[in-house]
Amino acid sequence: MIAVYPGTFDPMTRGHFDLIMRAAKLYDRLIVAVAATSSKEGAMFPAAERLEMIREDVARANINNVEVKILDTLLVDFCRREGSKVVIRGVRVYSDFEYEFQMALTNRRLAPEIETLFMMPSENLAYVTASTVREISRYGGETSPFVTSAVQERLDRYAGGKKGN
Repeated sequence: MIAVYPGTFDPMTRGHFDLIMRAAKLYDRLIVAVAATSSKEGAMFPAAERLEMIREDVARANINNVEVKILDTLLVDFCRREGSKVVIRGVRVYSDFEYEFQMALTNRRLAPEIETLFMMPSENLAYVTASTVREISRYGGETSPFVTSAVQERLDRYAGGKKGN
C-alpha cells in the first residue's frame, strides 16, 4: 500500500522526520510530497532545496521505501496519480487537529476513496514547529535540537554566509 505525507517542510523538523520514519514502517511505499509553493510567512527554502534536504536525510537513515516528490497540484489529484489511497497528516496539538480535520473533510468530499490518517509525533518532539525553527534561525539561535542534519547543514551554511557579509 502507498501512503502520501504532504507538507511544506520549510524546514523539515525532527518531528516531521519522526513521522516519515514511523509511517515508512507501516506502508510498502511512502511518498513525501513537498509543496511546490509555501503560503507560510517567511519561507526559508525554495521547494527544490527542501526536497533535496529530505532526500539526503532519508538516504542517511537508509529508509528504502520513501520517495520525495514535488506536490504541484491538488493533493487528491497527486494521490490518484501516484496510486495512493492514504494521506498521512501530523497532528501535534488541538489547533493542528482543527485545521487538519477541515482539510481531511474537504479532501474526502473531493476524493472519497482517499483516507486521511492522523499521526502524532513522539512526545519529545510534539512542541517543535517549522515556524519556531525559522524564528530561532532568524535571530541566530541554536536550531540543531529541532531539525535534521541536512537542514542544519543548510542553516549553518546560510548563517556563515550572513556573518561573512
